[in-house]
Amino acid sequence: MTVTETARTSSRAVLDRIESVTLSSITLPLPNPISDAKVFTGRQRPMTEVAFLFAEIRTEAGLEGVGFSYSKRAGGPAQFAHAREVAPDLIGEDPNDIARLWTKLVWAGASVGRSGASTQAIAALDVALWDLKAKRAGLPLAKLLGAHRDSVRCYNTSGGFLHESIEQVKDNATRTLESGVGGIKIKVGLPDSAEDLRRVRAVREHLGDGVPFMVDANQQWDRSTAMRVSRRLEEFDLVWIEEPLDAYDAEGHAQLARSLDTAIATGEMLTSVAEHYELIRQGAVDILQPDAPRVGGITQFLKLATLAEHRNLGLAPHFAMEIHVHLAAAYPIEPWVEHFDWLHPLFNERLETRDGRMRLSDRPGLGVTLTEQARAWTVDRVHVDAPR
Repeated sequence: MTVTETARTSSRAVLDRIESVTLSSITLPLPNPISDAKVFTGRQRPMTEVAFLFAEIRTEAGLEGVGFSYSKRAGGPAQFAHAREVAPDLIGEDPNDIARLWTKLVWAGASVGRSGASTQAIAALDVALWDLKAKRAGLPLAKLLGAHRDSVRCYNTSGGFLHESIEQVKDNATRTLESGVGGIKIKVGLPDSAEDLRRVRAVREHLGDGVPFMVDANQQWDRSTAMRVSRRLEEFDLVWIEEPLDAYDAEGHAQLARSLDTAIATGEMLTSVAEHYELIRQGAVDILQPDAPRVGGITQFLKLATLAEHRNLGLAPHFAMEIHVHLAAAYPIEPWVEHFDWLHPLFNERLETRDGRMRLSDRPGLGVTLTEQARAWTVDRVHVDAPR
């Protein structure tokens, strides 16, 4: 008896079977090189593209789900290679059993760990399974999960990078607010902290007192610099100070969180529930910023959301707003979603922003489909439709 035949006889409750998985490695070029503090401190080169791993899962009943993960700078080919190895293990499975399938895929590649590139590869498959499940129900993903709201506060990051002059950042902020986005985040963490403070002051004066305003140091301060500069930043009435320290310095973040009135936000660079739990356990974060594609998908994100809610933490998922607007809408405590316009060329649909909030659409699942341009940017592709 084949693996597929065994699966078919294992349960009378099976609703459908996975027939095929298509994986695509798509490189999104950015219009201009992007620089945050990591470039100015010499740790990275300007970013010119983003590598995406897309998974399209089709069932015998003709349903389709799409999911994605991504890598900025290195790592995209590794994600694609790992997904290519484990995807055959989905063929013949019931796509509704998402938690079990996540565990199966993790154990298929257990020798390379339960975080990092391996689980980021699984994330694309996991997101596609959730998209498929919501489409089967005829519901937006947020409604399948159980939404607390039909719109989410949103703030923009893509207009506040350090490669642009402060005048350009202010112009970007004006256009962003006019488009219906509610808050503005800019990058800090320059080698010259005085220049950081000058830029923050200029933007706050430009925005006025009523506009939500955040800053992001991208892990470029040591503990003493973070404490000194963050105390100076308190006067600007910020919603949060993001990644003031190395992502794994839970103790240092905890010291800041205890010492400052301004909230500390971090978590986007972590790639597992266990890593986030250490931040939560030590009281190192006021606003958790998990990234579903980085932590292994929606299945793992939901575990983190439960832990965060238990501690009454704020939530502001990182990047990938097409996924995170649904997850934020299902979080009990009023969250934030990060608005990035970089991904617009990949999808036919647009998320609506109005009155400072990002609106859920009524489209089933994630509510997105790939553009022809996205498919033209495909650099590798594999179609899996039979068990190993």
